[in-house]
Amino acid sequence: MALHLIKLCVGADSIDDLREWVSERSLTAIAAGLEPHTTHTTRMVPKRVDELLDGGSLYWVIKGQVQARQKLLDVKSFTDAQGTSRCHLVLAPQVVETAVQPRRPFQGWRYLPQEDAPRDLASLGEGVAEMPADLRRELSELGLL
Repeated sequence: MALHLIKLCVGADSIDDLREWVSERSLTAIAAGLEPHTTHTTRMVPKRVDELLDGGSLYWVIKGQVQARQKLLDVKSFTDAQGTSRCHLVLAPQVVETAVQPRRPFQGWRYLPQEDAPRDLASLGEGVAEMPADLRRELSELGLL
């Protein structure tokens, strides 16, 4: 069973903001002759890398709600110029919209077990993705999605 990470998406006001940032980073990588993956640098290095790379994703909390995810492709540890251990989370370029799930603020990242991860929006049924985001959020808060 896959293990995931969850992290606050600081600086993004919407999924569109996140998609735009990912797209810009992917285009920059392609222009440099690299794969279109994006990376996110963290200070703490996950210990459960094998579980994370067995189908795991990084779930993004935007405006207090889990709203999207990106598939984890690799976790690369390194030491920065000041001697601090860090890691790059290598992420697929696709941003997958998920069912909204409220989350309180926290620092850094956390492990997210598969059973606690929100489902992809596309898996919730026909027509759900076309609903306005506010309506989906309200239905989710009522336990109807």
